[in-house]
Order: sequence, then C-alpha cells, then structure tokens
Amino acid sequence: MTSFEHRKSAFGDSLRQLRGGLSAKAVAAGAGWPAHKQSKIENGRQLPTAEELDLLLRLLDVPATTAARLRNERAAIEDERVVWRQRVRAGYRARQDEALAIETSATTIRAVELSVVPGLLQTADYAHAVLSTARELHGGTDDLTEAVRVRMRRQHVLYEPGRTLEFLLAESALWHPVAPPGVMAAQLHRLLATIGVPNLRLGILPARARLPVVPLHGFWILDEVVLVEDLSGERRITDPREVDTYRAAVERLWEVAAEGRRAREILARIEY
Repeated sequence: MTSFEHRKSAFGDSLRQLRGGLSAKAVAAGAGWPAHKQSKIENGRQLPTAEELDLLLRLLDVPATTAARLRNERAAIEDERVVWRQRVRAGYRARQDEALAIETSATTIRAVELSVVPGLLQTADYAHAVLSTARELHGGTDDLTEAVRVRMRRQHVLYEPGRTLEFLLAESALWHPVAPPGVMAAQLHRLLATIGVPNLRLGILPARARLPVVPLHGFWILDEVVLVEDLSGERRITDPREVDTYRAAVERLWEVAAEGRRAREILARIEY
C-alpha cells in the first residue's frame, strides 16, 4: 500500500470511529447519500469532498479541535493526488507556472519518461501538441499558447549551474509520434543538441533492451519529492522509503541506458 492509499485508509478509519454506536447506514441516511458511499468513505476507497466532510462532522457533533485536524488531513491527502479535470479548470498555464516554481527551487531533477519527451527538453511545437492532446481528453481553459510559453521558460534551469539534471527517455516514445513529421523531426534535433550539455545527462532506453526494472509509468524526482502522472491525475510522494524506491529504480535503469554516441545513433535511426 502506498503512502497515499495508507493515508486514505487511515482517514476513513478515523471517520468510522467517530460514529461510535451509530450504524454506517444511519450516518448515510443523515447525510443524504447511499449506504455504499459511506462504506467507501470509511474503507478509504473514496475521499469525501470538503463539503461532505463538514456535513459528517456536524452530524457526528465532532469537537472543534478534532474537526480542524480532520479538515487539514483531508486537504493534505487531496494535495497528494490531484485529478486533472479539477486542475485544468484554472487553465494549463497555471499547471506550468506551478512546475516552474517547483523546478526553480530544486537542485536535483531526475525524470523517467516512457511515452513522451520530458517537458524540459521539448520544443515549443512538440509541447503544444502534447498539451493539445491533454486538453482534448480533459477539457479546460484553452490557454495553450500561454502554457507553452511558460513551459519554454521552465527550460532555463537546464543552463543554470549547481543543478543535477538527468533524463531517461524510452526510445519507443519517439516511435509513437504525437505531432506531425516536421515537428517530430525538430524534436529529435533538439534531443541531439542536448547531448553533451554541461550538467545535463540524457539517456535513451533502447527499444529492445531487457530492462532490470519494469517501469509501469513515468515519474520525476525533484530533490525529496516524486511526481507521478497518469491519465486521470497526478500524485506527489514524499514518504522517504517510497522516494528511495524510485531512486533505486532510476539507478538500475541507467545501467542499460544509451548515452553519448550510442544515444545519438539511436536518435539518428528514427524516421518520420
């Protein structure tokens, strides 16, 4: 069980204990929702919204200090897992502004991407294509031009001294184009140009290499925080043990990564 799942489970258990002798069915009836929803909340399978939690706290007459602690914990859990449909209501630029702030303060940035070129290495046209597919899936404000501009500003960290920058990219990500041939070709040239940049390490995971770790998804490690994105949302991992697991996975993947001349050879054989 991950730290996110553990926190949800513990939070649900806290709510279950608060109802004392009341049945879950009675609490659900008082709240005006089905009994199975109350069961999901108490079993940690569903996180109540802020409004739903307030309703439960009133129904159960929870003391102010306990109520405040539970509200803070619910907010912290929600911060750990952000759903894209909620995030993009504020626009795609807002997400890029947030990433810019996080990366600017980080001294070590390590990324593993399996299906897309890391944002810090993307061309503007490639970035626009990637963000366009996200908007088609999740909707949200159409501020992609501004979002791309911020994403390009994020790349300033590539040339600032005192940082450790490591990017692992699966070769297969480049064989599945997300943009027209001309845009993809320009993106390949951009990757080639990054090889040899001081303080920047680029590795390509060859398409037919046997991997020592099966990476189920891409992820980023920024100092002591891991960011994991999937189709529906993003999760932030801060538990030191989990962060160490991701660090260990990165180290093992670098063992089979192609760098320097070998990386150039792989990029040179990709055609669109």
